[in-house]
Amino acid sequence: MMRLYLVPVPIGNLRDITLRAIDTLRKIDFIIAEDTRYSLKLLTHLEIKKKLISYYRPHESRKADAIIDMLRTRDAALITDSGTPLISDPGYILIEKAIENGIEIIPLPGPTAFIPALVASGINPKSFVFMGFPPRKRGELVSGLKSLALCPHTLVFYESPRRVENFLKAAYSVLGNRRFCIGKEISKRYEKMIRGELESLETVLEPEHLLGEIVIIVEGASKETRSPMKPEINSRDDIFAYFKDKYGIPKNSIKNALMKK
Repeated sequence: MMRLYLVPVPIGNLRDITLRAIDTLRKIDFIIAEDTRYSLKLLTHLEIKKKLISYYRPHESRKADAIIDMLRTRDAALITDSGTPLISDPGYILIEKAIENGIEIIPLPGPTAFIPALVASGINPKSFVFMGFPPRKRGELVSGLKSLALCPHTLVFYESPRRVENFLKAAYSVLGNRRFCIGKEISKRYEKMIRGELESLETVLEPEHLLGEIVIIVEGASKETRSPMKPEINSRDDIFAYFKDKYGIPKNSIKNALMKK
């Protein structure tokens, strides 16, 4: 049975590649890469010469079948431009087809951007939800954030530096004030953790120059947010006020319904 190795590569500092990753890239028959030109730089640095097959969106499905045919007789490694394959990068369709065809999948541990950012953020990492890149369109972004409004887990996103401010403004409008952290350029020269609260977003970002890869960590919903206090009901007027505030039912409509009973 042939094997497909999932090999993480450095997200910045080339010394972050593991010895096992190097050994694997040396022994397999060919390498499947998101961008062969980008990956060639890493392989040249490692002094590894292998056949490179490009595998990128939006041609994943078309390319996957041809790669599966090659995997029937040869071992291969799947790499991405940086980090771990499939994490906000191509690869899922190929893995799905490989499993269907009885090809063994061997994942290697290694670099990824959001784990270092999460553990250094100062926001509870005990449980978290990784959402990848949020939608670009405002309506879809707001809708997605609303679906997470009551989530108690820490929220983790990737984002383009050009869209960070708009994303955090949308998060504030939907989620309210919460702690956040921006992990900038993890493992690279200008690496920095930028921490603050959403209500003070502009003050926090004013002196910063955002560039490169960005990870955004947002605090999960508090217990109070998830379990709002029950209204205090001491009189009929309190009942009328509750139904009007929660359901928009006017006082007279409730009175008429009670009279009919």
